Amino acid sequence: HRGFWNTEGAAQNSIAALTKANDIKVYGSEFDVWLSSDGVPMINHDATTADHHLVLENTPSSQLKQEKLANGEFLPTLEEYLIKGKECKNIKLIVELKPHSTKEREDSLTAKVLSMVKELKLEKKVEYISFSLNTVKELLRRNPKAKVSYLSANLSPKELKEIGCIGLDYNLSAMMKNEHWFTEAKECGIKINVWTVNKETEMQYL
Repeated sequence: HRGFWNTEGAAQNSIAALTKANDIKVYGSEFDVWLSSDGVPMINHDATTADHHLVLENTPSSQLKQEKLANGEFLPTLEEYLIKGKECKNIKLIVELKPHSTKEREDSLTAKVLSMVKELKLEKKVEYISFSLNTVKELLRRNPKAKVSYLSANLSPKELKEIGCIGLDYNLSAMMKNEHWFTEAKECGIKINVWTVNKETEMQYL
């Protein structure tokens, strides 16, 4: 989640966190993508930069690229992240497309992400997640073979299967409230991912 960042020399969504995730050979490393005001996909978790003074959607990429992360790296572009990710042979790249202020901006981001992944020949290495149902549907409209999971926990596994998702990616409380979804997901071949799970008791429950 945001790379293996809780370790020396890394920071959330930094390129160092991506390479460190590759070093420990986890399944995949997740990172978050926003569209700058001039249409450049940038890597950052929140809608604002770390000190909250810049809104990514309202700020040009030239200014965002000057922002520093906690480890001293500059805020990366998606292109920089994917190029480094291509070198990371041990992990999948889990791309989270963040919900944006308008459908048009979400659709623009989706098109640019898919195009960049295709150009870099990373389609087999990349999986997609989003809280935006519009983005999920747009990903699958543009590339029906894309591996897409939904985060918002307001659709059943059967509904996700009908849309074309490969999985649900729901928070723990949502799954505990809807335990029948575990069985339903297995029955219709939908993968189950659950977040955020840090306690042994939660792991054992799952």
